[in-house]
Amino acid sequence: MNTDSLFRPFNLKTLNTKNRIVMAPMTRSFSPDGVPTADVAKYYAKRAAGEVGLILSEGTVINRPSSSADPNIPHFYGEKALAGWQDVINGVHTNGGQMGPQIWHQGIHANHASGWVPSTPFEGPSSFNSPGFENGVAMTDAAIADTIAAFGQAAADAKALGFDTVEIHGAHQYLIDQFFWDATNNRTDIWGGKTLAERTRFAVEVIKEIRKRVGEDFALIIRLSQFKPAAYDFKLAKNENEMEQWLAPMVDAGIDIFHCSQRRFWEPEFEGSDLNFAGWAKKITGKATISVGSVGLDGDFFGAFAGQSSQPSSLDELVRRMDRGDFDLVAVGRPLLSDPQWVEKIKANRTDELKGFTKEALAELV
Repeated sequence: MNTDSLFRPFNLKTLNTKNRIVMAPMTRSFSPDGVPTADVAKYYAKRAAGEVGLILSEGTVINRPSSSADPNIPHFYGEKALAGWQDVINGVHTNGGQMGPQIWHQGIHANHASGWVPSTPFEGPSSFNSPGFENGVAMTDAAIADTIAAFGQAAADAKALGFDTVEIHGAHQYLIDQFFWDATNNRTDIWGGKTLAERTRFAVEVIKEIRKRVGEDFALIIRLSQFKPAAYDFKLAKNENEMEQWLAPMVDAGIDIFHCSQRRFWEPEFEGSDLNFAGWAKKITGKATISVGSVGLDGDFFGAFAGQSSQPSSLDELVRRMDRGDFDLVAVGRPLLSDPQWVEKIKANRTDELKGFTKEALAELV
């Protein structure tokens, strides 16, 4: 495989990465009571030492009482958690990497399998996580304002700790995505609306608040998905025009990079073109994009939870699309989760050393 395109530097505001490879955010649940441990810091430092250009953290929740549905995912607030994140970014920088936290609010969610629940009910645009599944309360105007402020504070703290960027989690049926989706956002106030453009308002206000707190020169990413975790063929934006109405307000609010989550990066987004989600987002907005979805493996991430294993696969199609200018960066998940040296092996064409992936890798920090 000729992977030279993946090893060009990338520069945008506070991002100056040595290559185009991004470690995708992957929930690990190894932070008891929300505090990242020394093992978490070592986990990220190993990926930086392994030549990952940009590391995006696992989802880390903002300062809202019910932002988390899991007691062992990290917080991005509070003295102990922020001290843990300071150790993380120090280790990444020492090993020559760059990193941003993915800041997150899970919205209306199912109760954790352990029986643990947050101190207050889950909150969202409505009380629904999906049609027929209700498990929380609709947010008041005050709750929405406080949540927007909490996103801004998390981003400001990230900058103060020395992180190089921030990613907003706006995908996968969590809070921001619940505002996008008409099945979960049935509001009749300014936070709702019949069109996707109208339902983008909450995300826009989050972006504006973050931009105000971090300044114009700090790189800002948002992760979006068209699909829902239980409906891979679902599309928020049904066509190019709807996608423009969805993305353009976020550009105006201050987004620099769209991280376009897909199950498989090679699948076209709309009929009549082989462009994927990231390709369309870049064509429509002119902004940099990150493509993701089963990069380097022959099975998808969600299949891993069902016990499906995956084997290494060619990167030729990925490189072809990057050389064509479809996207600027490539996010890699499971290969890096189980092999901190994956980038180095790809660069040196040591393909015989690449590892497959099994669900057991989800149970440990390597």
